[in-house]
Amino acid sequence: MSYQSNESFIADRMNRIPKSNYFLRLVARISLGGFFEYYDIFLVGVIGAALIHEKLLTMTGLAYFVSAGFLGMFFGTTIFGRLGDRLGRRPVFVYSMLIYSVFTIFMAFSNSAITLDIFRLCAGIGIGAQLVIADTYVSEMTPKSARGFYIAFGQFISFLAVPVVTFLTYFLVSTHFLIDGWRWVVLIGASGSIVVWWIRMGLPESARWLEKKGYIDEANQVMTQIEGFVKKENGELPPIENSTSVESSKGNFKEIWQKPYRSRTIMMVVFNFFQTIGFYGFASWVPTFLVHEGITLVHSLLFTSIIALVNPVGAIIAMYTSDRFERKHLIVVVSLSVAIAGSVFAMMRIPVWIIVMGILVTLLNNWFSSLFHSYQAELYPTRLRATGVGFTASCGRLSSVFSGVMIAFLLEHAGITGVFTFMSGSMLIVACSIGFFGPKTKNLNLEDIGKRTTSTYKAKSVHAQASR
Repeated sequence: MSYQSNESFIADRMNRIPKSNYFLRLVARISLGGFFEYYDIFLVGVIGAALIHEKLLTMTGLAYFVSAGFLGMFFGTTIFGRLGDRLGRRPVFVYSMLIYSVFTIFMAFSNSAITLDIFRLCAGIGIGAQLVIADTYVSEMTPKSARGFYIAFGQFISFLAVPVVTFLTYFLVSTHFLIDGWRWVVLIGASGSIVVWWIRMGLPESARWLEKKGYIDEANQVMTQIEGFVKKENGELPPIENSTSVESSKGNFKEIWQKPYRSRTIMMVVFNFFQTIGFYGFASWVPTFLVHEGITLVHSLLFTSIIALVNPVGAIIAMYTSDRFERKHLIVVVSLSVAIAGSVFAMMRIPVWIIVMGILVTLLNNWFSSLFHSYQAELYPTRLRATGVGFTASCGRLSSVFSGVMIAFLLEHAGITGVFTFMSGSMLIVACSIGFFGPKTKNLNLEDIGKRTTSTYKAKSVHAQASR
């Protein structure tokens, strides 16, 4: 597979392109799927307290409800991650969103704990693919100098879902118009995702994926279109530098367990298993924590709504730090900060300090999330990217299945302090896994990151520096 003499590798053509509004528009369209994944995840947290209050679920029942969604996401990230590498990024985006919409509508009309859990699991299968494929797509369709910025921007779009779903719940959960208020909140999420499905139908396929599959003409057309849009905005593009390593066009699941990816796969399995406990544990359970501590349901939802307003701000911080500093170092520092801030939050009983510390934990959590979503998509080559990210992310979803039950148990028997000790300990493990075993990725070609330890890559790097 090769280009004609007047053509260059897709990666080299992409990496020379400067920041552009074109990429912002492209990432915004992609990230609307992530918007509904976060809507769905945080939905559980804000309606969970209401479902317990209405006696539709018990505390244990809420744990099963939360776990059902993450179990579905486990299957969704695993299955659709592999399909993303085999069939393309675009079709997986589109059809997984339809699965989410259909089963979320069914969930909105459920009247028993069992049907809630079943439809929640099925909706999770569809929504689980969104952020995994979005990270893969954005990392492949943006230049190396701004990968962190654009993925953080995508997270900003996604995190806008949190204040939206929180305030919808605050205003609707106590109402009843034809159906219970919490059901309207669920239906709004399902109907909005149908609109996103329509918007995404016009997205281009990943040019890198097309190239690796041998669809050279199609890959060229996508890149030519991108270059045309950017030229209209920024003028002539910089010259192409042929510095990217050549990848094999085929990959399979077992390759993520072979060198040099095996150590990264193990590292990211550990990372994702524990980061979901710290990140989603806080996000999914805050209103329930507050009700458990004696705060009324209405005040719990009000406090949660105020805290939710800062969710997109964490992603904004990541937009302006992710490419400036080495991402692995930032992930370590921020995850340690989450562990400390979460432990302090657990001690708060005065409303103003509950809000202040809740805001701090939320800012740090979402800064952390934006950083690692960029980082994990950089660790695998194009032929394995969705497979590797999907599998390792699925381990995080699987841990949430069990951690939900564990959090409910700890809340009953050890209180909120026991819960946050569990979550803070998880974030310490996260920091150690990346700090000790994570490779550096700042401003490196995606195609080269996987070969950093080989003599071939070192030779190519020297040659690239000399050519500059």
